Amino acid sequence: IADLCVVPLGAGVSLGAYIAECEKILAKAGLKIRLHGYGTNIEGDWDSVMQAIKECHQRLHDMGVPRITSTLRFGTRVDRDQTLEDKIRSVEEKL
Repeated sequence: IADLCVVPLGAGVSLGAYIAECEKILAKAGLKIRLHGYGTNIEGDWDSVMQAIKECHQRLHDMGVPRITSTLRFGTRVDRDQTLEDKIRSVEEKL
């Protein structure tokens, strides 16, 4: 599970079109995604997630964005399967 925040630099003030392009790439890669106010949660295997992030950067550069800064947080588990919903439900049950 990853949390990605892509920030196109030098592309103007309105960045929604660029973020939408990344969302399309992540979805096309077959990854489970959830857009939120400051990024996107991504669920998938390591290689697929990293490849899709690379494609996001490449696509935005192709669209004329001269610089991109991205923040990526991720967590891995090997003891059991865990989904985005599992993580959210665990906290909500404690509220």
